[in-house]
Amino acid sequence: GVRKVMGASVTQIVRMMSTEFIKLVLISLLLSIPIAWYVMNQWLNGFAYRIEIDILVFLIAGASAILIALLTISFESLKAASVNPIQSLRNE
Repeated sequence: GVRKVMGASVTQIVRMMSTEFIKLVLISLLLSIPIAWYVMNQWLNGFAYRIEIDILVFLIAGASAILIALLTISFESLKAASVNPIQSLRNE
């Protein structure tokens, strides 16, 4: 609401909120992928028929997480940015 009152456009608000959340998703992916690879590799070594974990699995999972986060955040921030700023400032 404050940014809208100060003259920010809906596109600027959506972009700002989306980039902040995408940064958090990327940080979480950078932390979780090595841990998940190590744990899955240790678990799969216990089986008689061993397979290797392909990096493509992690890339698809990461891209899916980014896409879901981007769609959700864009939808919510677009909804919030299109509301009258007086309504949101009144509630805060």
